[in-house]
This record gives sequence, C-alpha cells and structure tokens, in this order.
Amino acid sequence: MTGVQPVILAEMPSLSKLYVNAAATAARRRVLGSTAGVTLPMAGHEVRGVVAGVANLTAYQHLIGETASDVLPAGFIHALTFPVAMSVMNRDDFPLPLLGMIHLSNRVEQGSPVLFTETLDISARVENLRGHRAGTQLDVIAEVRGAGHTVVRWKGVSTYLAKGVFLPGIDKPSASVEAAPFTAPDPTALWQLGVDTGRAYAAVSGDFNPIHLSVLSAKALGMRRSIAHGMYLASRALADVGAVKGNSFSWDVFFDAPVFLPARVALDIATVQPEGGAWQNSVYVAWNPRTRRKHFSGSVTAL
Repeated sequence: MTGVQPVILAEMPSLSKLYVNAAATAARRRVLGSTAGVTLPMAGHEVRGVVAGVANLTAYQHLIGETASDVLPAGFIHALTFPVAMSVMNRDDFPLPLLGMIHLSNRVEQGSPVLFTETLDISARVENLRGHRAGTQLDVIAEVRGAGHTVVRWKGVSTYLAKGVFLPGIDKPSASVEAAPFTAPDPTALWQLGVDTGRAYAAVSGDFNPIHLSVLSAKALGMRRSIAHGMYLASRALADVGAVKGNSFSWDVFFDAPVFLPARVALDIATVQPEGGAWQNSVYVAWNPRTRRKHFSGSVTAL
C-alpha cells in the first residue's frame, strides 16, 4: 500500500464484532470525548490468502441477478473487501464515528477477471479527509491482488460522510454545486423490493448494519424504516447492464436518496454501442416511481 504502513491481520475481521466495537467506541466517546485526533491513520490493513466461498457466491449471484459464472462479480468483490475496509475505520486512531456513516459514492476499476478459485490478498486504507457542507468526508480505498503478487486486479474507492461531524482545522467547501433538476425517463426495469431485502443482502455480504435489517433496528439509529444497502442497489444495476460490459471496466455510482423498504424502484439503462462497434459504456439511473425522486445514478465504462 503506497505511502501507508500495512498491518497484516491474521484473519478476515468479523463484521458483527466490528459493529459491536463501533457502538462501544461511540458510547465511550460520548462520555469521555474523542481522543482520536483529526488526522487519518497512517496504517492500512491487509488480509492474505482469502478465498471466496462457493455457496456464498452462488447465493449472491441468485440474489443480485448475476449470471452463474466462475468469475467473481465486481459487487461481490466489494463485499469481500468490506470487512477489511471496516476494520480500518474501526481503529482507535480513526477520527470519525463509524456508526451513522453515509455512503456518498463508489468507484470500482476492474482490470481483469477474478476467478472464485483464486487465492487473494486484500488491503484497505483511508485517504483524503476533507470537508463537506453537511460534515466531514473521506475515501476508503480497497485493493485486491492475486496472492503474493503486486498487480492490482480490482480497486474500489468508497466515499463516506460523517454527517454533522465537523473536525477542527477542516474547512467546509466554499460553495456547494446545485444538483441539476431530475426528470425521470421511461424505465427499462421496475424492481419490487420486499421488507426483507436488507436481511437477504446481509446474509450474502456479511453486512449486518442495523439500519438495513428491520424497522425496529433502523429506528434505533434514527431512521424511520429500514433501508436497502447502497451496494445491493448498485450491484443489481450492474447485473442489469449484463455481460456486454466484459471483464475489464470501471463502474461508479452516486447515491442521492435512500430506498426505504419495502419499495418499488424504477431503473433506466442507456447503452452506447455504435453499430458494428464494441460496447463503450452504459449509464443508469434509479428513482422512486411514485415521488419521482432520484435514488442513485452511475455508469459502467470499458477500460
């Protein structure tokens, strides 16, 4: 990890234990105040020798709508790296509260296919602490390599916001850019998401964040109902783009408004593929078909 000292973890961190620790840390900081400082950790975390579980991969493919394949879907790899990324944000010297973080955007670059039979090294670090009009944001970088190799096969950059947290010495942006008005196009798909969607994705991703699991657990964290995981939504849109994207592409998503469960979500995918030419990119947008409010948008582009 360039410029960051890696800490080699003996095993993949447990997300459930990380959430429990995050809750304990939040309670301690409320009572004693934060001692984490205002800079990001200069250490990242790495887990070596990771192998995807076949049963988990199959369940993920079925839930998301990915075609059965030996190639790991880009969204599945994100889920595979997520515990390592979370463990960095769970460090005592991480300056922001982990619970309540809002996922603003995600960008993935997949340079080559990753097979489920491969043994992988996964690393994560945090960078670019900066102000936001509503708090403080940062980037979490996760990278996947073949075991013992240096070439990055998959890289994800997740941008998170600690809403309402303003660290000393970090200024807000001088001006915010107004979002362009959204006009819903004709949808190419309509998703019906049940109240159990969050629990179903948690079962295949390991992300049991309480805001996704039930009305009661979401309300305990200030939400009116449980919400769908952002990466479930983005990964399902990627699956809807289909096999045309190949195995080498960039994929990004920008989250605008949460999807409260149960829900209906309209999706439109526009593809650029000149007649007789190779596929170039697909742009997607999703919204609430009743209120016409945009939930998220993004693109998939050939590398």
